[in-house]
Amino acid sequence: MTRGKDELVFLPLGGLGEIGMNAALYGFGPPRQKKWILIDCGMGFGSEESLPGIDVVYPDLKFIEAQRENLLGVIITHAHEDHIGAIADLWSNLKVPVYATPFACGLLETRKLSEPGAPKVELRVVKPGQRFDVGPFNIEYIPVSHSIPEANALALRTPHGLVVHTGDWKLDAAPYEGAITSPETFSKLGDEGVLALVCDSTNVLRDGQSPTETEVAESLAKLIAASPHRVAVTTFASNVARIKAVADAAKKCGRKLVVVGRAIDRVMMVAEECGYLQGVDEYVSGDSFEKIPRDKVVALLTGSQGEPRAAMARIADKTHPDVRFASGDRVIFSARAIPGNERAIGKIINALVRDGVEVITDGQQLVHVSGHPRRGELERMYGWTRPQIAVPAHGEDLHLEEHAKMAKGLGVPEVASIRNGQMLRLAPGPAEVIDEVGAGRIFKDGQLLTDGSDRAIAERRKLSFAGIVSIGIAIDGRGDLAGDPIIETMGLPVETRNGHTLEGVIERAVDNVFSGLPKPRRRDPETVEDAVKRGVRAAVNGVWGKKPACHVMVVEV
Repeated sequence: MTRGKDELVFLPLGGLGEIGMNAALYGFGPPRQKKWILIDCGMGFGSEESLPGIDVVYPDLKFIEAQRENLLGVIITHAHEDHIGAIADLWSNLKVPVYATPFACGLLETRKLSEPGAPKVELRVVKPGQRFDVGPFNIEYIPVSHSIPEANALALRTPHGLVVHTGDWKLDAAPYEGAITSPETFSKLGDEGVLALVCDSTNVLRDGQSPTETEVAESLAKLIAASPHRVAVTTFASNVARIKAVADAAKKCGRKLVVVGRAIDRVMMVAEECGYLQGVDEYVSGDSFEKIPRDKVVALLTGSQGEPRAAMARIADKTHPDVRFASGDRVIFSARAIPGNERAIGKIINALVRDGVEVITDGQQLVHVSGHPRRGELERMYGWTRPQIAVPAHGEDLHLEEHAKMAKGLGVPEVASIRNGQMLRLAPGPAEVIDEVGAGRIFKDGQLLTDGSDRAIAERRKLSFAGIVSIGIAIDGRGDLAGDPIIETMGLPVETRNGHTLEGVIERAVDNVFSGLPKPRRRDPETVEDAVKRGVRAAVNGVWGKKPACHVMVVEV
């Protein structure tokens, strides 16, 4: 390729090989002078097992931060947290306009950007269907069906051709609330000529086409009407269509809607401001729950994914201040588990069942439908757009590979199966990976941002496995103990198999190590610290089979 010739490239920094943390760069220009746009800037969730103390995880944007003078803007497809959740924390390193629909802007402003210390992000409102220029990119927002209002695919027109970036989408001829994915619109793009289709892979393993949101609403209405006592529905807070379906069902049955959870409160406020939730009656908060007759309550709750601080988890472990369920009440999980959340959700369900609560999930009744396209829907999208290049996105490795096989089977001329950090040249010439860049992870640890090199997370993981021993020793100028050592343990068993206390084992180990050191070496604090640490860990390992972390402090008196 001639040096200096303009290239069109796609560079995912998150969202390929995983579900969540969506962040994808498109670049246009000469090899070392490209202008970039960032599509979405989302978050994922930490795992307490592998990332103790980490609530959320962000994509590492160092590649584009290093050349932010060439970044023209952040383009938001829709307002789910895995597409907008990193903006508040990462925008200060980018400082470019953020383009988003009114609903997405509203959620950003009421959630992340209203917190103390949040940056003053430059938000530029884009209406669904609007077309505008950002540098060499002409961008068109194309409304699609999804599980949140104002989801959009993007048509990116460049001097090298048209790229369709679908974002999250599905086919739904009866979405209950929100847009449909228009066959005519995507067919027109196909007639125009689609260079590349960068497409959602989440549900490629499921055949056929999903039911509609209207069918789910009808099923929920029947379940609510047939409930003899209280009904509670937990769903994704952002699913405005599902919220409206529950509210409408409550109204039809003469029940009062009780909304429990700040996340749902915020979404409903923004949805009302944007003209959604028309006809929904006034609802009440959780402190009214016990005041309403049991057969007149429909509660709408946060926590469908087992989040420990959300309403469902707190109700299940009986720590919620306002809401209690009784035997015979019905709880509907109107959501499917995000991979990794199954255990937390199962814990809540089991606690409810033990209390005599009836639990209904999407495995039993039609109470949820995904916001992502099944295989049959994907095949229709390919039929409409007829791309030259297929780029599977938004999915774990299995999803991406199965999507790639499907695209090849449909006769797409080029299929590019790539992962985060791989720079794919879309044009000119055949699609190929031309570079690889760092695409790591940023962890939010309390109020701090850190990367995987921080030792704190590894140390916490170790502490969760084997606990910690802290020992304080005072020595005098002659190298003798100036009093008994102070020993504190956390996370260790109390007794050994032989019935001896573990603290006694540690005390004897300290005495044996110290008395075994020559007198001159006892006067060296570093020598004593190291010898005691090694001796204690070995002694504990001998009776427990694990080596705890061991901190020894020696002071001279």
